[in-house]
Amino acid sequence: MTVIAERTVLFADLRGSTALYEQLGNAEASSVVTHTVTLLVRAVTDCGGQVVKTLGDGLMAVFDSSVDGVEAAARMHDALDQLLSRGRAHGASPGLRSLRIQVALARGEVVEMGGDCFGDAVNVAARLIDHAGDNETLITDAVLRGLPAQQQQQRFRSLDWMHLRGRADPVLVHLLGDSRADMDATTQFDPVSPLAEPDAIRLVWGDVERVYIADQTPVILGRSPQASFCVDDSRVSRSHARIQWHGGAIQLTDLSYNGTYVRFGDDTSILGLRRSSCTLYGRGGIGLGGSPLESTSPIVRFEVLRFGDTQAGGLDDPTPP
Repeated sequence: MTVIAERTVLFADLRGSTALYEQLGNAEASSVVTHTVTLLVRAVTDCGGQVVKTLGDGLMAVFDSSVDGVEAAARMHDALDQLLSRGRAHGASPGLRSLRIQVALARGEVVEMGGDCFGDAVNVAARLIDHAGDNETLITDAVLRGLPAQQQQQRFRSLDWMHLRGRADPVLVHLLGDSRADMDATTQFDPVSPLAEPDAIRLVWGDVERVYIADQTPVILGRSPQASFCVDDSRVSRSHARIQWHGGAIQLTDLSYNGTYVRFGDDTSILGLRRSSCTLYGRGGIGLGGSPLESTSPIVRFEVLRFGDTQAGGLDDPTPP
């Protein structure tokens, strides 16, 4: 039977399991991953959602309402936090302590058929999770509009429009506060403080390392000596890409013919930009004209800084040896 209905679609992905298998071995790591995914499934069912399928280290679920979907995401983060806290108390391996979760939610018309779900909301949520950082939840504006006004103001901040892989139209995206305290704490005096905006971005190319604050943007990355951040490589356009503050976030825009490619953290997936934009978060590598996974590509390493919680130091190289 085929059903067409408005649904909130959730994708959750557990990161760091590769290191777990290396350190614990297949049997024990599989047990830990299975247990963790079971906790994610429980968060879905406890909030009235339906698990459509598990995806190895993650899952896909649907909810009737945005409220239930966002609550399930929050419970997933809580469940992983509790698991890691117990692990630390019992001297768990570094592999277990490195587990992280990314969650993405979208809302729209969904076709339910043969135990699976299809539609634009499914595609958007599946692509949006690629943009989530460690322990982050991203939601589309359609999900946000389904939440009470107080939750919208206290729990989320806008990351502005994002271009998702394989989709022509950009999507307005919001970031859930990165701790449960941001979401649930209320007082009779003041609203909860919003998630802090980034203070600066650090860029590294070879021996050149620079830090830019909002007032110093836009920053042009390119081969031209007049570029704000010069990358002298034949594959780099004279004005290849632009970094600027927009809507409280740091946005990278491709200006080139050869494209700009972004790798976040140590993820092996690459986000390709062709005259389009994405939001930068955490740390990673920007390939100008080539993939950051290719050691011969001109790669600018980046780190988004929040001075309140970021210690000074050099960037780890996100590229393979």
